[in-house]
Amino acid sequence: MNIGSDELAPVRGDRTRRPRSWHRTQDNESRGFIHSHTLDELWFHTGTACNLSCPFCLEGSKPGDNRVQMLRFDEAVPFVDEAIGLGVKQFSFTGGEPFVNKDIVRILDYALLHKPCLVLTNATEPLIKRLNQMESLLDRPNPLTFRVSLDYPDPARHDASRGEGMFACALEALRKLHVMGFRVSVASQFMPGTEADVVSERFAGIFRAAGLPDDLPRIEFPEFHPPGAQVNPPAITEHCMAHFHTEETRRAFMCAYSRMVAKSNGRPSVYACTLVDDDPDYILGETLAEAIQVPVSMKHHRCYSCFKYGASCSERK
Repeated sequence: MNIGSDELAPVRGDRTRRPRSWHRTQDNESRGFIHSHTLDELWFHTGTACNLSCPFCLEGSKPGDNRVQMLRFDEAVPFVDEAIGLGVKQFSFTGGEPFVNKDIVRILDYALLHKPCLVLTNATEPLIKRLNQMESLLDRPNPLTFRVSLDYPDPARHDASRGEGMFACALEALRKLHVMGFRVSVASQFMPGTEADVVSERFAGIFRAAGLPDDLPRIEFPEFHPPGAQVNPPAITEHCMAHFHTEETRRAFMCAYSRMVAKSNGRPSVYACTLVDDDPDYILGETLAEAIQVPVSMKHHRCYSCFKYGASCSERK
């Protein structure tokens, strides 16, 4: 399915519903935009409630938080069904901590009947308490991958933000998931000043010692800053998107092939991607069919990380 043709064109039919900043920079230059060319991946935000309260969390998650409300089974199912009709290839889940949501196993059970699924988790108590419930998910026709947060190849540095013993807890849960037969991967923080090969070797040693493959897939993330942070990176203009990117690299941006369902004000809506749920301008519609038609402005400060580093929450190739 080919949704957009003019990759660099600004939003036109949507102008009456978007603020000026959606289209123009502070210097009155045309913003860069990304047009969807498919819906390969649909993300679900399960809610910002979490059992941990990490100061760096890009979602600002903590126990009892409801900035993004918990998505329920009956709210998720229509989007799963619609996505199937649009040719989706994978469902992915983020939070908060997804396993704080009481409906998560039921939602996964339904989604796995149709497509592979990925869950981002801190792999601590909420997940560990549900390990027995998840055994049945191994029998579904599609695989389930767990991406576990291990911020640094240093337990003390990881635990400084997440709490004492959290590194060991997450590593053990990662091992148990692997032994059960689930696919597993790791999310870590970018470490400026440390060579990538050094970081990889440190993680490989940790994985080997835990009885895991030393080449476990790992995705590294830059600093995204908490919700509502006042961050002023360079503006991404239409010229930037044409000069520094090609049609191929623009199509690799997450917002070119994915959307996210998140619930606020008591109802689920479709956002441009997983990184912009703190800005209501990025609510693109109430249905996926509507949302994939809206070109995405590069005005959010997190867009710069995607622009500069190629940062992506996805594991789709």
